[in-house]
Amino acid sequence: MMTASLDKIFKPKSIAVVGASETVGSAGYRIFRNLIGSGYDGVVYPVNPKRESVQGVQAYASINEVPKVVDLAIICTPAGVVCDVVEQCGIRGVKGILIISAGFKEIGPEGVAREHKLLELKKKYGLRIVGPNCVGFIMPYLNLNATFAGSMPERGSIALVSQSGAVCGAILDWAAAAKVGFSSFVSVGSMLDVDFGDLIDYFGMDMHTRSIVLYIESITDARKFMSATKGFARAKPIIVIKSGRYKEGAKAASSHTGALAGEDVIYDAAFRRSGVVRVMDIMDLFNCASILAKQPRPMGPNIAIVTNAGGPGVLATDSIVEKGGKLAPLSEETIKELNKVLPSHWSHANPVDIIGDGDDVRYQQAIEICLKDQNIDGLLVLCVPQVMADPQKLADKLVDIARKTTKPILTSFIGEASVYQARELLNRNNIPTYASPDEAVESYMYLYHYERHLEQLYETPDELMIRTPAHQEIVEKILSAAQAEQRTLLNESEAKTFLELYGITTTTPVIAKTADEAVKAAEKLGYPVVMKILSPQISHKSDVGGVVLDLRCGGDVKTTFTEMTKRAKEKVPQATIIGVTIQKQVKNHGYELILGSKKDPVFGSVILFGLGGIYTELFKDRAIGFPPLNQTLAQRIIEKTKAYQLLKGFRSILPVDMKKLEETMITFSQMLIDHPEIKEVDINPLIPQGNELIAVDARIILDPEPQKHPHLIITPYPTKYMKQITLKDNTSILLRPIKPEDENMWLEMFQSFSEETVRFRFFRIIKDTPHEVRTRYCNIDYDREIGIVAEVQDHGKKRILGVARLIVDPVRKDECEFALVVTDEWQRQGLGSEFLDYLIEIGQDKNLSKINGVVLKDNYPMIALCKEKGFQFSDGDPGEYKVEYDLLYDEGLKEGTLESGKNITETDEKKKGKSSKKKPKKPVETLRL
Repeated sequence: MMTASLDKIFKPKSIAVVGASETVGSAGYRIFRNLIGSGYDGVVYPVNPKRESVQGVQAYASINEVPKVVDLAIICTPAGVVCDVVEQCGIRGVKGILIISAGFKEIGPEGVAREHKLLELKKKYGLRIVGPNCVGFIMPYLNLNATFAGSMPERGSIALVSQSGAVCGAILDWAAAAKVGFSSFVSVGSMLDVDFGDLIDYFGMDMHTRSIVLYIESITDARKFMSATKGFARAKPIIVIKSGRYKEGAKAASSHTGALAGEDVIYDAAFRRSGVVRVMDIMDLFNCASILAKQPRPMGPNIAIVTNAGGPGVLATDSIVEKGGKLAPLSEETIKELNKVLPSHWSHANPVDIIGDGDDVRYQQAIEICLKDQNIDGLLVLCVPQVMADPQKLADKLVDIARKTTKPILTSFIGEASVYQARELLNRNNIPTYASPDEAVESYMYLYHYERHLEQLYETPDELMIRTPAHQEIVEKILSAAQAEQRTLLNESEAKTFLELYGITTTTPVIAKTADEAVKAAEKLGYPVVMKILSPQISHKSDVGGVVLDLRCGGDVKTTFTEMTKRAKEKVPQATIIGVTIQKQVKNHGYELILGSKKDPVFGSVILFGLGGIYTELFKDRAIGFPPLNQTLAQRIIEKTKAYQLLKGFRSILPVDMKKLEETMITFSQMLIDHPEIKEVDINPLIPQGNELIAVDARIILDPEPQKHPHLIITPYPTKYMKQITLKDNTSILLRPIKPEDENMWLEMFQSFSEETVRFRFFRIIKDTPHEVRTRYCNIDYDREIGIVAEVQDHGKKRILGVARLIVDPVRKDECEFALVVTDEWQRQGLGSEFLDYLIEIGQDKNLSKINGVVLKDNYPMIALCKEKGFQFSDGDPGEYKVEYDLLYDEGLKEGTLESGKNITETDEKKKGKSSKKKPKKPVETLRL
């Protein structure tokens, strides 16, 4: 369902309230009263079969009797009749449904059955449904209050989406006092249909919305959520508060990874990966929302404090340091200027203590001087009411100062009655004010860390090798054998073979079913050796005394074999003891690591990394990530652990080969991508040895029904879109999807463009593209966008000759915009035509219906090629054409879809007779994004 249909809900021109009532206090009464009493200029129809009028407005017995087909039906009836009402709406042609009624899955099987029926109706009639069991929504810019809340919040730039109706009410109450406005306000309830991902997409495109605040209890579609947040977090800050951090639902797991990767740490990792800000309590949510609504976003950690009392300044300093900020060093020029306006005994440092007798004029002078200092990123003004300080006069001054600066100013006027009027004045004029310095600092640092985290998340990764199995048939044989034997646990030998085929070094276990076989194996490998119990039923070998290290002679091996097998049988009587495994002992140089994965029921495969060995679950030093990984993402996971300090080298412990560790994690990630049937993996311990990492123990648990569980929430690199072509001059070109590692090559390509090429592509002259811009083009979400580069080997060096791009419309999700550019020296070689054909092919493979674009009217080569390919033209903005290609009616390419993992060459297509390529009159050069 397209998000465009949400306009029927959130921008309705007509509304029917089914269950509108005269009963004061009921949902039907309050919602209808809010709709007709808030200034909404659309038409509102009450539907109530028992009344001729409701609140003075003519009522209708059913949705069928309403004079026109409304955009939105709001249902406030008992749950038992909701499905019937929704079906009537569907038959009538109503597309937007808001269900206020409770009585669905929260009441048990009967309610679940109602939800299943609603989903059938949604699919049958093409509906979009908000709810059920929700408070409704408010759109302040439309004066539309479709809730039973009492008042309309002020207009602002924050979109608030909440699963909790009670939290909605609390935030509205706070916002009224803090003078914080909203662009929209949505209670999502049970999220039967419309969920967080839909709403982030919708309000991410909303012109009134500058930031999005979410109260989350659970996520129903993690892939959609991740795609939406990644799509908009760089442009509009998204703040999340997630309840249930300590939910007592961690069930016994069959691996260390399963026990360590609990629900909340996975949510936390998902928020970090998508670039959203997570706050921990409702007050932090309020405070961050206040900054977002009122001030520029923090661009650095350096805070200056201006105060009239030493104590609060010290408390604020402690808070800054504790939360990862920095006390801004004052420049010599700043100190010199402050000396001119402050008493000689002022602090001469940051915090700038203007002394207790300072008045509003002294404050103003100190603040204006500090704001000019390049070392200062943000300002915290503290005011303690004293003899000479008039809080209201200071607030007046701050209002004037804030209008002239681009740096954030936060305030804390400490006290209550004596500072109340000043706080009111600051709030009315978009200056955040807090009850304590700590609250102000925490809010600032949350948003600074958001900016910093985005920088780190989108750092250009190094190109590292991703290994794929050289003998995939061996992997398949292992999986088939386990399936045939109805086993979900691979034995250690199988698990290590699996890892070895992906290039992860292991200790090779030799199976010994008798003591004599164990001795022979040990002598062949060379002492010292390690012995481990071998049993399909024993997962954690150490727990049953099933691991013995440092065996140095045959006698030790024989004795240990007897004792170990006996002990294992005693502790796990039902276990089948096959024997033991013998493997070469790996020397531990100070620490052991764990690298693992488990399938989460919401987020699919997750990756865990941290300190390993027998103390894994005791220390719980771990960080979580999601496949796919690149070098930057692997590094971010490693940095989140305390083990990171050890890995860099500590005292006598040598540093690990960080590149090798990152490569291992990326390869491990690829293994998870390739095999959705993997449920859990433990490599524990993973021991650094020089420039190697050795998997000493490994466990792989299979999912017998992988198709029933989520696998990946982030789309991996689409290798199926790799294709080899030959240009007119016989140059061999690789067309492939763009990736973050291409940033430097992309920059070289851009720097080679002529001004005309830049203007045709970007519709204006751009001289430079900073890193933040380049990542937008190279670090993309393959669910929403495909960028295809043309790569050539030029004197042993890879170069990008051009880029073609399809960007799925986040509102009309079956349509996309296209863009392409070719470097000047490679124009008129047919590359543009190849690009455009391939974009059409990919669009059909992704089941899109339409490709749109805009071309300048003086871009004659592009115009000629678009006409040749069958694009339709219409006038756009002055100097522009709109071009459109209908993918559904292109019979020439309709059957030529791409097969996963297969490259379709031009020769293949010609043989099949499915290519629509024609010799171009002039090759395409550029089209804007």
